[in-house]
Amino acid sequence: MSTREQLRATLLNLLEEEMGEPYPLLTDDQDLRESLNLDSVDVVGLVMRIEREFRVRLATEELAAVKRVGDLLDVMEAKLMANPGGPAPSPPERQPGLS
Repeated sequence: MSTREQLRATLLNLLEEEMGEPYPLLTDDQDLRESLNLDSVDVVGLVMRIEREFRVRLATEELAAVKRVGDLLDVMEAKLMANPGGPAPSPPERQPGLS
């Protein structure tokens, strides 16, 4: 599994935990707000979970251009490549009832 696909799996799990509901497989072209029905509070919560999970900081400037799942994955990949000593992404365990 590629790093991007591992990030996608982790992002999906974090999204499901944050929203408390299952989501289909995430694709790069999905809009965070329209396709996934996230409001600004949901996006902030998701970003906070990403920062805790990967021990990175996502700056406001970096997030300004994030509109789609692929944009978010691009930012996450860049952060992890810039911080090679940080934790490696691994597919998280799926919570029961959220598959």
